[in-house]
Amino acid sequence: MKIYHELRDYRSDCPRAVVALGMFDGVHIGHARIIRRAVELAKRLHGTSVVFTFLNHPLSVLAPGHEPPAIASRTLCAQEIAKLGADVLVMIPFDRELAAWSADAFLARLQADFAPRYVVTGPNYTFGRGGVGDRAYLARESAAYGFETIICEAVTAGGALVSSTRIRGLLAEGNLDQAEAFLGRPFSLLGPVVHGDARGRTIGFPTANFDLPDRQVSLPNGAYAAAGLYAGRRLAGMANIGDNPTFGGCKRRLEVHFEDFHEDVYGEMMEIQFLAHLRGEVRFDGVEALKRQLQKDREHAQTVFAARFGK
Repeated sequence: MKIYHELRDYRSDCPRAVVALGMFDGVHIGHARIIRRAVELAKRLHGTSVVFTFLNHPLSVLAPGHEPPAIASRTLCAQEIAKLGADVLVMIPFDRELAAWSADAFLARLQADFAPRYVVTGPNYTFGRGGVGDRAYLARESAAYGFETIICEAVTAGGALVSSTRIRGLLAEGNLDQAEAFLGRPFSLLGPVVHGDARGRTIGFPTANFDLPDRQVSLPNGAYAAAGLYAGRRLAGMANIGDNPTFGGCKRRLEVHFEDFHEDVYGEMMEIQFLAHLRGEVRFDGVEALKRQLQKDREHAQTVFAARFGK
């Protein structure tokens, strides 16, 4: 998949384009339906499937400080979009100039830059100044701009409507099972390994440490069964989110202990999948009590990993 971060004329690069429109935060199963539909239509046309979205949430410009926390980094979203088979991802910054466009101006730019045969989106997508462009507007105006509109209906899972808003709430509650059902995969974080206190190795549980992004949704503090995706491998592990109260506290962060893994990965990108909640955050009365609990957590995490992945 080719990735671009500017709006320009893509007509020669993307012949017979089918464009999927959306914010695609987290790329949940509803988003996946939209993107797969665009990919299917493009294949029928022997054309190009294009996902068009923004690097930042529009509210970061329209109402700074009130934008919702992201479910996943845009890098992780791009990774998931690629897995769905899209040919091209155009992910541009949302700025004040773009916010000022009318709905007609947005469609005119879509026509000029992509000349799409189809535009595919979900039922709640809005565009143009004030969000006046909606599914009815698209259906009414699309023919004038040379494309057909496909509206994918909302998706449900277990009788509940799937939405990014609901997923954020589930993750804040620590409801990993329902969040995974909505996402279609385990909730995960992607980021570089950073230096920590190196205290874990002194008690037999060395960890890879990760900063927690400020504007990204996070699970409650506590211990979790986890899997690390690195260099084509899936590593069994246990993760802890918190501020390390047993040792006097620190900046809130993510620490992950991997089984039988001893490579130097400082600065390397790793994806951490959260498989199950093990326990809440606890302040232990000394190192020995902590070590006993960590051994229990390790055994529990190993059981979860083996049940999920068969090893």
